[in-house]
Amino acid sequence: MGTRYFLALFLILLVLGFEVQGAPTPQQDEAASATLFSQMQESLLGYWDTAKTTAQDLYRKTYLPSVDMICDTYNKNTAAVTTYAKIFTDQVLSMLNGEQ
Repeated sequence: MGTRYFLALFLILLVLGFEVQGAPTPQQDEAASATLFSQMQESLLGYWDTAKTTAQDLYRKTYLPSVDMICDTYNKNTAAVTTYAKIFTDQVLSMLNGEQ
C-alpha cells in the first residue's frame, strides 16, 4: 500500500516538474517567475523533507531486532552453501575429466 502512495506522489511531482519546465515566459516576467519558481521549489522541497522524515520515523518504529539475526544467519548459510557447492562442482568436474 505504501508503494502505491510513493508512486502516486512521484508521478505528481514529475508532472509538476514538467509543467514548470515546459511553460515559456516572456522576458519581462522573468524576475516574477523566478521568485514564483523559487517559492514553489522551496515548498516542494519542504514537502519532500517532511515525507522523508515521516518515512524514516515509520521505519524506525516498525524495525524488528530479529531481522538482524535473520539476515546474519542467511548470510552465513549462503556463504557455507556457496563454498560447498564450489567444492562439489570441482569434484564432479575432476571425475568427469578423469586423468588427462
